[in-house]
Amino acid sequence: MTFYELINSALKERNSAKAFFSNFRVGAILVTENDKIYRGCNIEISSFGLTICAERVAIFKAVSEGEQNFKSIFIASDSEKITSPCGACRQVLWELAGDIDVIMINRKGEYQQAKMSALLPLGFDKSYLGNS
Repeated sequence: MTFYELINSALKERNSAKAFFSNFRVGAILVTENDKIYRGCNIEISSFGLTICAERVAIFKAVSEGEQNFKSIFIASDSEKITSPCGACRQVLWELAGDIDVIMINRKGEYQQAKMSALLPLGFDKSYLGNS
């Protein structure tokens, strides 16, 4: 898929979101180093703490299928503003995907690109635990 096809796929993936409470739909397209694609959408439930973001759905799907090497994630929201990943998603992406490209897309298809290291400077990971 081309860069712009990936943007459009992320925008379409929002349609799968279950945003019952916030009405803020998000779609994510995670791309592996081998150009395999994993899709995710946000899923809200009435026990708010158990809600999961699109980014984490996509990366957990990929990791559960044995993927370890990623190059980018495309994240599209319903907002007119470019919306970056939440703190929990930044941490998960940093630990499981590393310094990948993050393409953040608003509902109009406008985008901004950043590296994970710019979104999570001085990120905490297993290297601090002394057993890496």
